[in-house]
Amino acid sequence: MQPLVIVPLPVLSDNYAFLLFCPDKREAAVIDPGDAPVVLAALQARRLTLKLILNTHHHHDHTGANLAVQAATGCAIAGFGPDRARLPGLTRPLDAGATIPLGAGQLHLIETPGHTTGHVAYYCPEAGALLSGDCLFSMGCGRLFEGTPADMWASLSRLRALPDETLVYCGHEYTEANLRFALSVDPGNPALRAHAHAVHALRAAGQPSVPARLGTEKAANPFLRADDPALQRVLGLEGHDPVAVFASLRQHKDRF
Repeated sequence: MQPLVIVPLPVLSDNYAFLLFCPDKREAAVIDPGDAPVVLAALQARRLTLKLILNTHHHHDHTGANLAVQAATGCAIAGFGPDRARLPGLTRPLDAGATIPLGAGQLHLIETPGHTTGHVAYYCPEAGALLSGDCLFSMGCGRLFEGTPADMWASLSRLRALPDETLVYCGHEYTEANLRFALSVDPGNPALRAHAHAVHALRAAGQPSVPARLGTEKAANPFLRADDPALQRVLGLEGHDPVAVFASLRQHKDRF
């Protein structure tokens, strides 16, 4: 069986939905469809049959097209069971640690509260891919609308434990804005400066900055480094609890 293909679909102003499929089966899943016409056009162009919508969380820019896409395709809708009341059209509630067969691999549901209390991510080890929604962004992380700094730091730490080669498919094209903040707090980081140069070249050429390699995020994303003594020294917070360091970074970013 051919390996899983993941196609970022730009939707709305700066969101990404993600189309996942194995070319030899012609069956697909889509992560967080925010715009039905874009998703349906992508399916038609590739002659794919949509079997499943997967939601990372309930926000409208991630779930707003659930019902329209379901009506057009007859697909199932899966998401985190404890948040079922907020996921439109949910037909397949999933528990933390659930696995979803998809072509040549499986998606593993990882509970990642912080941005919302019911947020989850999906990890496919066979494809080396993490669909992180609005938990982990390239060079950033999601705002804490419902969760606590401790929630989000635990979630990010869970994702950080995945292999460096993992490709991170996040829910928004926020990378350049995140880089401006990251460089403001950690300007001497060579990995961060190199990544900023690469991202600026991609965006200037009209290309997405997504996916990002998790190893690069571990080296350069300040929100994954709240327990790194080198970053703590730069911030003047050496020896502080990582949750407190993360909270300080997130508060600073919210005002940036």
